[in-house]
Amino acid sequence: MQAPQNRTSRCRRHASVIMRDSVSLIARDAPTEPFIREDKGARRMVPRKTLAPSSTYFLLMSWNESFLIHVIVMCMNSVTSYKKVASHEAQKGEFSSCLLLYSGGLDTSVMLKWIQEEYQCDVITLTIDIGQTADNLEEIKEKALRLGAKKAIVYDAKDEFADVLLTEAIKANADYQGGYALSTPLGRVAISKIAVKAAKENGCTVIAHGCTGKGNDQVRFEGYMTTLDPKIKIIAPVREWGMGRQEEIAYAEKCNIPIKQQADKPYSYDENMWGNTGEGGEIENPELIPPLKNILQWCKTVEHASDTPQTLTIEFNKGIPVKVDGKAMKLSELVKYCNAIGAEHGVGVFHLIEDRLVGLKVRGVYENPGASILIAAHKNLERLVSTREENELKTFMDTKWAYLTYAAKWYDPVMYHIHAFMNSQNKKVTGLCTVRLYKGNIDVVAVQSPYSLFDHSLATFERNATFNQNASAGFIEIYTLAQRTAFQVYDFESELHKN
Repeated sequence: MQAPQNRTSRCRRHASVIMRDSVSLIARDAPTEPFIREDKGARRMVPRKTLAPSSTYFLLMSWNESFLIHVIVMCMNSVTSYKKVASHEAQKGEFSSCLLLYSGGLDTSVMLKWIQEEYQCDVITLTIDIGQTADNLEEIKEKALRLGAKKAIVYDAKDEFADVLLTEAIKANADYQGGYALSTPLGRVAISKIAVKAAKENGCTVIAHGCTGKGNDQVRFEGYMTTLDPKIKIIAPVREWGMGRQEEIAYAEKCNIPIKQQADKPYSYDENMWGNTGEGGEIENPELIPPLKNILQWCKTVEHASDTPQTLTIEFNKGIPVKVDGKAMKLSELVKYCNAIGAEHGVGVFHLIEDRLVGLKVRGVYENPGASILIAAHKNLERLVSTREENELKTFMDTKWAYLTYAAKWYDPVMYHIHAFMNSQNKKVTGLCTVRLYKGNIDVVAVQSPYSLFDHSLATFERNATFNQNASAGFIEIYTLAQRTAFQVYDFESELHKN
């Protein structure tokens, strides 16, 4: 039922919203009707004179003796409990310009305006291209300038990212806790290094990022930036401002910031050429089954993947992939090529229960089709050319590398030692590896190398094998000596189920 026109006009007039100092988003010239306040999950009527800036209010209107609750705005709480305690956190009045890591999304677009207002400084935006597919970089640059950025920088780092960081990831068989190829942690290394360089070039002593206070990325960005330049100071607006998603949207609307809202897709993503990470919605709760058809941005689901298997032959030189099916490519293009093919076959998709370095247990859905193909190929070629002891140690070092990379330790001295080991181990990882892709599976079906430790004449089960089987019995007697001696001294078997 429609409200009378005069009542509708009056409500629209009364619902106009203003921002004023610490009083956040209160209806101007509010009518005499009572307000509804959110109080610990329950709504109750309160007189207008009791309004407090830290609460969320709803205007209560009535016509024809029916009550309708209309949200006039979610109140932006400008008073937060956050206090700056670290020496690297920037303080108001200490600087005149700030470099903002800018993606063009809701969070960083709100930050662009908020920093200008809150810190009374110029903002220079930095957008770095490390192979993300969803971004229109020219549009992002124009948006930043429209929102008041003094300067908007777009930096192409695709080759730098691939040649410096992804080469190390491939040599280390990048895998954190079961399938995550560490796209985001590696991306943060690249972004941090470029940001410090850009800050120096543009006379900025402060860098702002869009990370929350619960995640890993705040540790990575701030740790890396202050390691690379101890004089750099940091602003983390999400930690400071106390806004939730709805408050951000209200602030964006007030400041005429274009936003895209998709209520039916409550997922957040972080992508670069090495992978795409998805969080939010059903992904967060491990008791729920994530609807992959709504979540995946790169890969087809297994049900919709190609019905025809496909093989790829990847050539490696000292651990680095250089050709696919005989075609030479620079690494950034090779990764992109493998991503496209792998996505068609639904490979490299993982539901991962993950341990964040800040102590939280979370779940994510990860798409890294190209990375999964290259790592599977590299790992098998590496096994072919390495001894049992080398493979055992390499597995341990790969895991350690992954945990350190994930945990913001890229510039820790131990990583330099690990990389020295990785480079030494990979000197003989040269050759060809053929993988077959089909319905979410990556099968290594053939592998060859001039450094292969496979000797057909020794390994074959055919009659003319050169392996000296006469020596086997003596080997067995010596090899099992310690085990047999210990078993006679103490009956471990009877104690097995008493522990």
